[in-house]
Amino acid sequence: MGRTNVSEVLPTGQLSNIPWRRADVKYTNNEAYFDVIEEIDAIIDRQGATVFSEIQGYIDCCCKLSGMPDLTMSLINPRLLDDVSFHPCVRFKRWENERVLSFVPPDGNFRLLSYHIGSQNMVAIPVYVRHNISLKPGTTGRIELTVGPKQSMGKVLEDVVVEMAMPKAVQNCVLISSTGKCSFDPTTKLLQWNVGKIELGKPPTLKGTISVSGTANVEAPPITVYFKINQLAVSGLKVNRLDLYGEKYKPFKGVKYITKAGRFQVRT
Repeated sequence: MGRTNVSEVLPTGQLSNIPWRRADVKYTNNEAYFDVIEEIDAIIDRQGATVFSEIQGYIDCCCKLSGMPDLTMSLINPRLLDDVSFHPCVRFKRWENERVLSFVPPDGNFRLLSYHIGSQNMVAIPVYVRHNISLKPGTTGRIELTVGPKQSMGKVLEDVVVEMAMPKAVQNCVLISSTGKCSFDPTTKLLQWNVGKIELGKPPTLKGTISVSGTANVEAPPITVYFKINQLAVSGLKVNRLDLYGEKYKPFKGVKYITKAGRFQVRT
């Protein structure tokens, strides 16, 4: 028999009855963190009405738990979720029957589930953009934008960025904003307004003039909006409780909620 490099003894700690988890996990501090993240895809028409909206959501976890913990998570409004895909650790039958998440978590970071909430559920739109844009060829056009929170449940909008890909006929923009920084790149024709954080009751404005060349009619481009809202899952999904079985310790548990823009567009 030739010699092999394969050890005859399996290394300890590699095997358990559960393929996604080692058997001998040990932590001094036992903790489990869950992030509920929702991205809104939306198209808003020029009057401010919603043409299309849906949510892509996911629950990301970081579990540092000793031994073989068995977790049960119950949600508020679980029936909102369409088209759910689960990590293999989730017991699907229990979800089907009770809408409860029952699982032995992997060690460390993993995505517990991802979900989709379709437009039939009336997705709340947490931001508005008011716009007045005139682009007449061979003249100086004008732009006025106001952006602010709407249906944001009293939460603050953060990391707000407003962008417009201007038509080729636009030569330059002279812009002044009440909040944040604004710029226009004459090469890429991108108008960008980095608003940052919007305090409640103080909607920021951007005003400016636009140099338009040529004679052909120019259409105002759509507005793309990026934003983030901490401590809000805009669908209303919430973690109700998290219980641990199979181990004696009481872990530290934390849940964070974030709503942010996916593909979010306002027609002008």
